[in-house]
Amino acid sequence: MKKVLITLDYNPNSEKVVNMGYELAQLMQAEVCLFHVLAEVRYYGMQYEPFMGYEGYAFPVDYKIQEEFVKVAQDYLDKTKTHLKGDNISTRMEEGDTAKKILEYAEEWKADLIVMGAHSHGTLEKIFLGTVASSVLERTKIPVYMIPTGEK
Repeated sequence: MKKVLITLDYNPNSEKVVNMGYELAQLMQAEVCLFHVLAEVRYYGMQYEPFMGYEGYAFPVDYKIQEEFVKVAQDYLDKTKTHLKGDNISTRMEEGDTAKKILEYAEEWKADLIVMGAHSHGTLEKIFLGTVASSVLERTKIPVYMIPTGEK
């Protein structure tokens, strides 16, 4: 395995996903791509405690400022790359349906492994909304390394 795609969202638990995914990639001496999908603009105005050098951005959500959201997302990826302090790391951002974009780019980039977090969601939320992780698992031909990020 020479290419590891690490997916990131705006949850502070992404730090755990990034660190564990990167550690695995280093053991395999693999190239890494940090991947984020710009899908839900409501996440960009959320304020979290700082993690991986990323402090979030507190500004009112205006749906007409898509370019600003793209800059914010790229800044997030850049700070995450800096946090890892490693070589052979690239970043990629896409816009659209998260699961679909992960699958498309993993194929395009010829990833050998997809690393993603498995957030704890309530049963009703899973039934009615599904999760990105389950959507990827149902449709991928590429192995997936799931990292549990829930509190339990």
